[in-house]
Amino acid sequence: MTMRFDLLIVGGGINGVGIARDATGRGVKTLLVEQDDLAAHTSSASTKLIHGGLRYLEYLEFRLVRESLIEREKLLRIAPHIIHPLRFVMPMGESGRPGWMVRLGLFLYDHLGGRGILPGSAAVRLAGDGLAGDGLGAGLKPGVTRGFAYSDCRVDDARLTVLNAMDAAARGADIRTRTRFIGAKRDGDAWAVSIEDGPSGRRSEVRAANIVNAAGPWVGGVLGAIEGARAERPPRLVKGSHIVVPRLFAGDHAFILQNPDGRIMFAIPYERDFTLIGTTDVAVSGDPAAARIEAEEVAYLCEGVNRWFAKGIGPADVIWRYSGVRPLYDDGSASASAVTRDYVLKLGMAEGPQLLSVFGGKLTTYRRLAEHALEKLAPFLPMRRGAWTDGEALPGGDLPDGDFAAFVAEARRRWPFLPPETAERMAGAYGTRMAMILGDARSLDDLGEAFGGGLSESELAYLIDHEFARTAEDIAWRRSKLGLRMTEGDIARIAGRLAQGKMEAARG
Repeated sequence: MTMRFDLLIVGGGINGVGIARDATGRGVKTLLVEQDDLAAHTSSASTKLIHGGLRYLEYLEFRLVRESLIEREKLLRIAPHIIHPLRFVMPMGESGRPGWMVRLGLFLYDHLGGRGILPGSAAVRLAGDGLAGDGLGAGLKPGVTRGFAYSDCRVDDARLTVLNAMDAAARGADIRTRTRFIGAKRDGDAWAVSIEDGPSGRRSEVRAANIVNAAGPWVGGVLGAIEGARAERPPRLVKGSHIVVPRLFAGDHAFILQNPDGRIMFAIPYERDFTLIGTTDVAVSGDPAAARIEAEEVAYLCEGVNRWFAKGIGPADVIWRYSGVRPLYDDGSASASAVTRDYVLKLGMAEGPQLLSVFGGKLTTYRRLAEHALEKLAPFLPMRRGAWTDGEALPGGDLPDGDFAAFVAEARRRWPFLPPETAERMAGAYGTRMAMILGDARSLDDLGEAFGGGLSESELAYLIDHEFARTAEDIAWRRSKLGLRMTEGDIARIAGRLAQGKMEAARG
């Protein structure tokens, strides 16, 4: 018997899972298909920020900045375990934007979104910190004496995506990873949709009253596989690349750095021992999955850091590098940096079963994008309630009073055998759900085999059973960033354990 759904979503990135969570919570019978892993592409390859987009003010994107600033604090409330306040320092030099322009931009940034939690901006002195300092100028060249500070938030982007998918599934959504959308055609009052299970290669058909095309860089290809869909201008594909190096400076703050070409880049404390540096903006064409960071991009990022920091870096210092392709709405801008980061939602059918395509968007606005998508689809969907996602915590986010530091302290008291860095990592990944992994354990031995980087057999089982993890890459680089600390042998042992589990399941 062919399964029927009210809504089929194509794409397991942040926009797709956000729509799935919202729709399912409104009583919409939802199926989401993702050709790879959740957040396998763009949604795990960001700068890991929940932010208003300070630089977007230069392009007069006031609506986007205001919405982003409002969403920043809403997301901080519903996911305080994976989203954390972060202070940014913008050092000022002889070139770059003048001080009055930065002050004006920061004034708007402080007030556009009705800031309630995060502290406002301020002018700061940076003199005398250099290599030995631990203040806001830590790591900068001694001649850099002044700057500005403001607030945004950091996030684990892939985990934000996974948590939305988990919550959608808990509310009744059918989430199928490694499942490819083949095509769709109208059949009476619904779409007849062909999908393919990746591991087995088996094809099947489902029926869906409506389709959301949230395929990110593949949005155009999905449109082309839907019979009768209205043609749309393809997205502008822009590659953003990042590098990770050993930690460049002390302190918990980040830097936003101005480059001579007018672009800005970030240097962010990352996973305790590292600094994340990004991003580039490079127009790309062809298969988005084939996009890789180029040597020229690595050199560009290193040079950007070396203009400001006392300790120089080069390509040999890069521990990890990654690229993501942003599917931006083509607004006709001449440069990749100037293309809008706002999202556009397009209904694609004049009548009958409906199709909605998602162009653009960013992590910070995914929740509001989902609300807007469902507003457009409201005439076609059986919804039992209205917008709700701004008031209910994501899985693990129900921390007492939203106080992450207090939660970490309590976790260390409850499981004193955990190394402090492991306790903080797990609290930041799982929040209150870390009890599902640790339970009544009284020692590390109670958690089973150790796979390196602090990953235990108990944690591995949790990721498989609850978080759709299927491969060693899923676990080491998306459900966590333990790949930064693991050896090739560690990752091979994870792969071996996963293969063993599949064999046991097949025999059982």
